[in-house]
Amino acid sequence: MPSMRLVGNTAILDLGQSENRQSITWMQQVNELLDQVLAGPASALVTTGSGKFYSNGLDVLEADGPVELGPEYVRLLQELYRRLLVLPMPTVAAVNGHAFGGGALLAMAHDYRVMRAERGFFCFPEVNIGIAFTPGMAALVQAKLTAAQARDAMLTAQRFGGEQAVEAGLVDDAVPSEQLLERAVELASANLPQHPRTLGTVKEIMYANAVTALALPHRPGGVLGKERAEHRA
Repeated sequence: MPSMRLVGNTAILDLGQSENRQSITWMQQVNELLDQVLAGPASALVTTGSGKFYSNGLDVLEADGPVELGPEYVRLLQELYRRLLVLPMPTVAAVNGHAFGGGALLAMAHDYRVMRAERGFFCFPEVNIGIAFTPGMAALVQAKLTAAQARDAMLTAQRFGGEQAVEAGLVDDAVPSEQLLERAVELASANLPQHPRTLGTVKEIMYANAVTALALPHRPGGVLGKERAEHRA
């Protein structure tokens, strides 16, 4: 279960002790904690996990073929990613373990990412598990990476360890586990703005394409396929 505590002026939002899959209940709990962060004295945010996973991604069942995500579920996911993307304070993902799929997307929504060096993988496995990026999800990744970096991460499903993730541009630093939170808090505290509201506005402008795409309603592939078939007819 997600929880929150303060370390100095930084809110530490713990995503949980298990796989931290992004279920509707989990997202509601995280959003409630973000409400508390914004209403309280914190001036920076660090997210992390307590166990083997930072987040093991979306809350979907395994399938033999492509997985179709429900529109309402995608709306809630993308609202959370968008909220973190433009939060009016410095944000750092302290990636304590595996960050797969939606977990990697969640981390990408932060300003900075620090990863545990000796254990855990950062991975976009979508092409191997049959879940297509939505335009908003793709735009989020592309907003943070170069075109070549996004290609290598999104099209290959490669699993990046800490140092590999730094080289690939996915994270800013990789440190031993005992230094992870300290490094994340240090990074957040070093980038405190004098005008937090302006910081939020700058993020909205800087990531305008991703912000817009994350607000788009999800149209399942079956609907698009039907429209294409009707158009051809």
